[in-house]
Amino acid sequence: MKVKSFFDNSISSRRNVLLGGASLVAAASVSGLTLAAGNQSTTISNSQSSNNGVQPMTKVTTKDGTRIYYRDWGSGQPILFSHGWPLSGDAWDAQILFFARQGFRVIAHDRRSHGLSDQTFQGNDMDTYADDLAAVIDALDLKDFIIVGHSTGGGEVARYIGRHGTDRVAKAVLVGAVPPIMIKTPGNPGGLPKDVFDGIRTGVAHNRSQFYLDLTTPFYGYNRPGATPSDGLRQNFWLQGMMGGVIGQYNCIREFSEVDYTEDLKRMDVPTLIVHGDDDQIVPIGAAGLLSAKIAPQATLKIYEGSPHGLAQTEPERFNDDLLAFAKS
Repeated sequence: MKVKSFFDNSISSRRNVLLGGASLVAAASVSGLTLAAGNQSTTISNSQSSNNGVQPMTKVTTKDGTRIYYRDWGSGQPILFSHGWPLSGDAWDAQILFFARQGFRVIAHDRRSHGLSDQTFQGNDMDTYADDLAAVIDALDLKDFIIVGHSTGGGEVARYIGRHGTDRVAKAVLVGAVPPIMIKTPGNPGGLPKDVFDGIRTGVAHNRSQFYLDLTTPFYGYNRPGATPSDGLRQNFWLQGMMGGVIGQYNCIREFSEVDYTEDLKRMDVPTLIVHGDDDQIVPIGAAGLLSAKIAPQATLKIYEGSPHGLAQTEPERFNDDLLAFAKS
């Protein structure tokens, strides 16, 4: 399936899934799991139900007043996960559960305008995303942590290191990540044409609900012979996408397609694992993982033959084992 074919399907609403998710959030609020925010720069705000052992839902308030929601569970060496577009930290469920049970502290935030973080009109750019991530890292005082980024999250990881360095970072992992740059330019002849990304903009602007549902097919490789589609994964993708704000998600398209992360990759002076499926239909490996592995100073490339963009969800056992081995190496 070509990227342009994302827009060819007929309209099909899944509002009942979104409403169900909203009901769960409302129920959690009634039971005491309310979301709260501090009034000062880079502060943490918690709300926890009384003595029932429930982990509080937490947010960090950045310097421009945006509240960034994050999950923080377990203890031990921290692993920080950065999600892809248009998802949220919940995309890492299989990794969060696995690594928390392996004795790691796991943290996964929602990028601004995504998931449960504030939906903003301004600041939906990669420099601000990286600074928001730094605010979470500083507020939690994370040190010697492993940072993992998928797709757009891989760009966020690279830009965080490019802007804030690696003093706190032990290792980095890029999974199906967008660096060094996705769009075709004279200096990047293997990139995708601009009209591909303009088509994505059209899909988000006109009917993002249907677009996100359609996107799950190439994202998880469900259009390949022998693939067994999971309705659960598709609906979860759709739900996460629809929780975010349309303006921020629309603006983010430029950040994952047109931003050049080459200089950021050069500053990744820590052991770096690059994982990429060679059948990635969203971020083709040739202009992404293969090039990034040549730029990052301490990169190790692991190619998943026949794997799609969402390999962390379609092959969680394999990916978790590889990530665990890298974390312990």
